[in-house]
Amino acid sequence: MDYDFKMKTAAERAKVEELFDYEGCKVGRGTYGHVYKAKRKNSLHYSEGNHSLSRHCSADGREYALKQIEGTGISMSACREIALLRELRHKNVISLQKVFLSHTDRKVWLLFDYAEHDLWHIIKFHRSAKANKKQISFPKNMVKSLLFQILDGIHYLHSNWVLHRDLKPANILVMGEGPERGRVKIADMGFARLFNNPLKPLADLDPVVVTFWYRAPELLLGARHYTKAIDIWAIGCIFAELLTSEPIFHCRQEDIKTSNPYHQDQLDRIFNVMGFPQEKDWEDIKKMPEHPTLMKDFKRSNYVNCNLIKYMEKHKIKPDSKAFLLLQKLLTMDPTKRITSEQAMKDSYFSEDPLPSQDVFEGMPIPYPKREFLTGDDNDDKADTGASKQAAAADQSSSHNQPPSKRVRVIPPVTTTGGSTIGTSDYQVKHVHNIQGGNQQQTGITMSTGNTSQTSSSIVYGQSRF
Repeated sequence: MDYDFKMKTAAERAKVEELFDYEGCKVGRGTYGHVYKAKRKNSLHYSEGNHSLSRHCSADGREYALKQIEGTGISMSACREIALLRELRHKNVISLQKVFLSHTDRKVWLLFDYAEHDLWHIIKFHRSAKANKKQISFPKNMVKSLLFQILDGIHYLHSNWVLHRDLKPANILVMGEGPERGRVKIADMGFARLFNNPLKPLADLDPVVVTFWYRAPELLLGARHYTKAIDIWAIGCIFAELLTSEPIFHCRQEDIKTSNPYHQDQLDRIFNVMGFPQEKDWEDIKKMPEHPTLMKDFKRSNYVNCNLIKYMEKHKIKPDSKAFLLLQKLLTMDPTKRITSEQAMKDSYFSEDPLPSQDVFEGMPIPYPKREFLTGDDNDDKADTGASKQAAAADQSSSHNQPPSKRVRVIPPVTTTGGSTIGTSDYQVKHVHNIQGGNQQQTGITMSTGNTSQTSSSIVYGQSRF
């Protein structure tokens, strides 16, 4: 390659620090790296050796989230997410704007639209108010709008054969003031998988998925061929949390070092709320790999007085309300009988007043505080040490009322030189099928950098806590 052309090309490569102002604006820190609130700079200047290039770029006034992946190399989770997010386009799924590579220090940066809020912080706000006996309850129209938008985003993913597999309040972002005010964005696609034609059972690829409190009973019982119903169960857990400001299946945290999905304490919590599953209601429970362990560890008689009606009545949710009836359908034990996202969106709960809106904050000022900047040794992950060892997908802001998450696998770094931005032209696309609801195609993606080629997928904006 011509030396002058090579130097000029290197000089034109955009570097994050020259494109964005983000110093001192860290809003999240987690196992995967750091997240910054950023704005575009007004001008750029590149130089390398005796060659320089100047060009100008106007600041657009928008706020972005810049995610710097921790360490060198890219985790498999990060790779998967980049691949998915570059193809998925939906108003309720977080949009990946750009990927930046710095080959000198082998850092990877991801650029997203900035979301000022998330459900974890919103629920925490209401829980704190409740503890202090302040009358700040969730507005009914806000709860309904949040749930409808979550279902809309998940319906899009499921329609395109994508399982999210890690739905929880921390991964449900909500936009602040601006053009998309009050819009839900589903984030953290690091554990997402295509399920249309897996080469292996999904349980063989990842024996443990979904954070404990939001994990469906079939997962806890070792199901090898689980379905999109696991996302629906997690949405049911989130819905119950919105209605009560408390995690419905909260159980103790501990360091789980085994890949065995069976978790006795979590099952006990589910049965204390839902009751022990009857074989007439879940015929295939006997086929679950951990069914013998279940029958050894539990006595049906211990849960005869437990049911969802009693639990929700304690939180003043009437059993004949449409909210409760929908919750029952979302939290059905048998995954084959659990409602789908499409069916849930057509439920009568959404046709009664108040109707769901595109702005979940419609008709009110946003009462929730903005994200705070982290300084010095401030750590946004205050989880206990046991949970933090296992946390990998989404480190949390607090250990109280927040479960531990999972480990990830890391692939070795790719040795390259220079700095570059991955654009559409940097990918070689292998067609699989068209994505519904957008102009993108479902693809297998390879990232080319110089003489080195690396299979790529993605990381998330929801994986670090804000």
